[in-house]
Amino acid sequence: MATQPNHQLRVLFVDDEVPLQEFMKNELPLMGHSVTVCPDGTSAIRVLNQQSFDAAILDLKMPDMTGIDVLRHLKQVAPDTDAVIMTGFATQETTVEAMRLGAADYLNKPCRLAEIQALLIRLAERRRLKNEKIALQTRVQVAEGPNQLIGDSPAMQAVYHQISKFAPTDSTILIQGETGTGKDVVARTIYQMSQRFNQPFVPVNCGALSPTLVESELFGHRKGAFTGADRDHKGLLEVANGGTLFLDELGELDKNIQVKLLRFLESGEIRRVGDTIPIKSDVRIICATNRDLRRMVAEGTFREDLLYRLNTFEIHLPPLRERKSDIPKLAVHMLARSAKKSVDQVADLLTQDAIDAMMAYTWPGNVRELVNAMEYAYIVAGGHMITAAHLPQIVRMKGAAVYARPNPPAPAQPATAPAATGNIIPMSSHVPTTGSRTLADVEMEHILRVLEKNNFNKPATAKELGISLKTLYNKLNKWEEDRQNQSAAG
Repeated sequence: MATQPNHQLRVLFVDDEVPLQEFMKNELPLMGHSVTVCPDGTSAIRVLNQQSFDAAILDLKMPDMTGIDVLRHLKQVAPDTDAVIMTGFATQETTVEAMRLGAADYLNKPCRLAEIQALLIRLAERRRLKNEKIALQTRVQVAEGPNQLIGDSPAMQAVYHQISKFAPTDSTILIQGETGTGKDVVARTIYQMSQRFNQPFVPVNCGALSPTLVESELFGHRKGAFTGADRDHKGLLEVANGGTLFLDELGELDKNIQVKLLRFLESGEIRRVGDTIPIKSDVRIICATNRDLRRMVAEGTFREDLLYRLNTFEIHLPPLRERKSDIPKLAVHMLARSAKKSVDQVADLLTQDAIDAMMAYTWPGNVRELVNAMEYAYIVAGGHMITAAHLPQIVRMKGAAVYARPNPPAPAQPATAPAATGNIIPMSSHVPTTGSRTLADVEMEHILRVLEKNNFNKPATAKELGISLKTLYNKLNKWEEDRQNQSAAG
C-alpha cells in the first residue's frame, strides 16, 4: 500500500546489482516516493553534490568504494539526509561504524518489499516530526519575543524577590498586571527557575480557546465523544504532565470550565470528554490575568473557591509608568531585537532627546507598546541614530493630550510643502519633499501611517492595506535598505 502523498520521500538508492536497481525504480514510485538510482559509489557522490535527498539507501559492498565511504561523504554535504546501510555481509564493526557516522537504520539482504516499505514509512514519519518540531520552535520564538525580565527599578526588584521565593515550590501562582506588562515572561522565568524546568511548559491563552471546544482542549476527549471526534485526543492538562501549565487570560474562562479546573486542582485527576475513567496528571498551574478577579467574584462571574486555590502566591507586575527608570535599558534591548543585533551594537543609537521623550510618555500599552515603538523608530531612522523625531507621534506628544481626544486628520499640504505628517513623523529627512518624491515614497508614507494607526500590528496593517503580511515585511525591509544605501552614498 502506498504511503500518503505528504509522506513522500526523495530517495537515493545506491547498489551495483542491476535487478535490485530495476526493482527500486519500479516499486518506490508505487509507494509514493521518488527515486534516483546509482550503480556505484562514484556516481552517487557526483549526484549528492548536485541534488538533495530525504533518504539514501546505500549498499555496503560495491566495486569502487564502500557504502561507508558514501555515507561519510553524505554526512559532510547533506547531514540532514537519513542514511540506511544495506548489505548481506554485516559485521559488528561495520554496524558500529555506520551508526557512528550517523546511519539511521540497517537493512539485511535479501530484504522483502514489506521491510523496505516499513522502513521508508518510519523515515517519513521521523522527518515529519522533525519538521513539525522545527516549525513549532520557530513559532514559539516569534511568539515569545524577549524571554527575560529587564529592569533594576525598586518595583522590579520586588518582583524578582517574589519569583526567587515562589519559583522553587510547586504551589500555584497568580500573576496580575495590565496588558503588555510581560506576565508571560514572568511565567516562563518562574518555570525556568523551578524544579520542573526540564519538563513541559504548556502556555494556554484562555481568551483564544473556542467556547465550544475549551473543555476538549484542556481535558481531552475520547473518540466518538461528539461529532468530529474521530480519534482520542490528549488535553493540555495531560500534555503538561510532570511540567507546568500556564493559563494566560484566566478571567476569560467560562464558569463551567472553572468548576472542572477546580476539581482538577483538588484531585489531580482529569476526565476526558466522553470518558468515565479519570487520569492522573501532575501539573503545576501558573495563571495570569489583567482583570480584577475579586471584582469578578463579587459580580458572580468568577468562582471564589477557584480564586483561593489559584492565588496561593500572587505577583503584581507593575505597569511601565511605575518603573520609568527601566525605560532606557528596556528600549535598548527592544531596539536590539528589532535590529537583530546585540545590545552592545545598538547601545549608542538612542539619543538623549529620544530617551527624554520616552521618559515623558505614559506608555498605556506598557512594554508591548515600547517594543512596537522601537521597531517603528528603527525602521524610520534607517538603522541610524534615533532621535525624538523618529519616535511614533503619540510618544513624541507625551500621550496625555493624544489619548484625551481623537487624532485630527492631517490637513492638506501645498504642493511645495514637505510630506503631510498625519499620524506619522515628519518625513523630511526620510521621504523626499514633493518635488522629488517618487511613487514608492508616497506608498511608504501611507504604509507607515496605516502601521501607526493600527498600533504597529503588522497583520492588521497588511489586511487594511490589502496586501499579504510577507509583502508588508518585504516593503519595510526594502525601504530600510534604501535608506541605508542613500546614507552611505551621501
